[in-house]
Amino acid sequence: MSGDADIILRTEAVGKRFGGFTALKDITVEFRRGAITSIIGPNGAGKSTYFNLLSGAFPPSSGRVIFEGRDVTGTPQHRFAHMGIAKSFQITNVFPQLTTHENIRVAAQALQTCFDMWRPRSAMRQLSDAADALLVLVGLGDHRDRIAGTLAHGEQRALEIGMALASRPRLLLLDEPTAGMSPEETRTMMDLIVKLASERTVILVEHKMKLVMGISDRLLVLHHGELLAEGTPDEIRGNELVKRVYLGKREH
Repeated sequence: MSGDADIILRTEAVGKRFGGFTALKDITVEFRRGAITSIIGPNGAGKSTYFNLLSGAFPPSSGRVIFEGRDVTGTPQHRFAHMGIAKSFQITNVFPQLTTHENIRVAAQALQTCFDMWRPRSAMRQLSDAADALLVLVGLGDHRDRIAGTLAHGEQRALEIGMALASRPRLLLLDEPTAGMSPEETRTMMDLIVKLASERTVILVEHKMKLVMGISDRLLVLHHGELLAEGTPDEIRGNELVKRVYLGKREH
């Protein structure tokens, strides 16, 4: 086991059952701080279930989830942003009738502990400036006043990530961030993920193997709800068991 200071998130023998079906079984993994870790595997491997456990969408049936040394197993999902964990799901979730700037500003305001009608204008200005900075970070600085619903698919995904970043997370969880994207949009998104990882830890679920191999520090391979392998891209690429059950001839 690595030193606790180097580990931002840990799952200890987590499992998930839905009735009589076991979706995940005894997964123990440590996620290193400041790294990009990708979760891969065939359809039905348990990737989405594991992501949902990490993001607090539902609790594990067994085992524990530890974030920065704190047991967060069963913590309500709405508390995760306040703890320093943000997520972006596979289905884009923006306010289509608002501008890009308004979307991020609303996300930032939602994190305030309570509504304060007497809040000074300077505080609102800080929120507005923060929204502008996030738009620049995710590559939408030139689209500040664009209605979100008119953005291209890749731009909407970038906006959603900007909204997730409004909570200033130390851990960013991304569920298939390139789903439905063109090759050009996919490259732009991958560049953004690498940039974001310079200041926070990133964990993502992704189907596009060649892309995650190129940007990930570490990969987890799930198969039938179990952890099949973990390691660096080179280690995973050379793992005979992984190649047999997942990569197959596509890596040759």
